Amino acid sequence: MSRSYGQYCGLARALDVVGDRWNLLVVRQLLMAPARFRELLDGLPGVATNLLADRLRGLETAGVVERRLAEEGNAIVYALTPWGAELREPIEGLIRWSAPLMERGPGGDVLQPRWLAVALPALLRGRRAEPPAELGIEVGGVCMTLRIGKDGPHVSVQPARRPDTVLVAEPEEVLGLAAGAITIDEALRRSSVDGDPRVVTAVLGAAQT
Repeated sequence: MSRSYGQYCGLARALDVVGDRWNLLVVRQLLMAPARFRELLDGLPGVATNLLADRLRGLETAGVVERRLAEEGNAIVYALTPWGAELREPIEGLIRWSAPLMERGPGGDVLQPRWLAVALPALLRGRRAEPPAELGIEVGGVCMTLRIGKDGPHVSVQPARRPDTVLVAEPEEVLGLAAGAITIDEALRRSSVDGDPRVVTAVLGAAQT
């Protein structure tokens, strides 16, 4: 952990724990699923091996991350503790706050489509659909399933079954659509749909509650 701010303030003490560079991105990766060290390294392009190890040690000491046996095999994986998992809400809040920063597209920045598994539920927070509606989204060759039901949005990456309708789009279009920066009609003009375009409207046009 870095030096403390030395302030008796909840924000300052939270930043003492997760404010170092890469820490919240480590949490982002673990919000998707527990991961091995190599998987975390692959999901955090630009981080040095020794720096990632240092960040994981600090988060583990702070009680945000824990090591456990993988469900299959004897590999050790990193996972969020129950307290660490509570970071989902503030991280989703930052993702929503960042929407104006995302409109210009990735430019030269690295993009891994899997990161949308955290971003989309954040941007679609409060959306409900009954009966549930399901849409495949393909970005950069990676297919995800976005399902919106009465309990809100959920994203699964590389689902076992490819959805009947898949929106194939650039990441900025998917994010812009989820954030309300572009309309469904605009997104459909810029993208392609394998299946029924009405499903795109049913899922991404789900009512806000």
